[in-house]
Amino acid sequence: MKYRHIVFDIDGTLIDTEYAVLHSLQDTLRAISGKELPVSELTFALGITGKDALEILGIKDLSRAQGLWDTYWRGYADTVRVFDGIIELLDHLQRLGCRMGIVTSQTREEFRQNFCPFGIRPYFKTIVRAEDTREHKPSAAPLFKYLETAEADERQVLYIGDSPYDSQCAENAGIDFALAVWGSRQESIRANYFLKSPLDLITLIT
Repeated sequence: MKYRHIVFDIDGTLIDTEYAVLHSLQDTLRAISGKELPVSELTFALGITGKDALEILGIKDLSRAQGLWDTYWRGYADTVRVFDGIIELLDHLQRLGCRMGIVTSQTREEFRQNFCPFGIRPYFKTIVRAEDTREHKPSAAPLFKYLETAEADERQVLYIGDSPYDSQCAENAGIDFALAVWGSRQESIRANYFLKSPLDLITLIT
């Protein structure tokens, strides 16, 4: 196989968090500033760290805002789900002997609260979260951290994500990128491969 390391983004790739992320951010902005921005104007926040999103919105008290966002997010937790086909894909990759990893903009606490309850954490050997690098997507730093930690050759790594930030991160790191079309809003994103469904990856790598 060309790719020995299959590395995933989380939000919009492994789990569907879009509704929860955008509506809880909308609630946070309303509570802090009184602004009522439509969800369509907040989609830039998908794929970057919460801190970066709040800074783009001009929020000054980041600590308070992040606390509120976490609280509001929990109110939408019942809308979050693992995408159809993901568990079957992970099982298949495991049988093939692929090493699976995660490179995400989630913090350790967000990862613990928002991802771990779905029970798929054990599939992944190497995980890079927001605190693990000084720079974040679209910088190459998170994927470089993965390469260092997993002792991987970039030619054997495929990164799968749903956002322009994921694509740019992979391109900047010299790593091939597959767009998770099932969770992406934009099929115009630059990618080496376009995957309509999770199981399309099996056809690609075997």
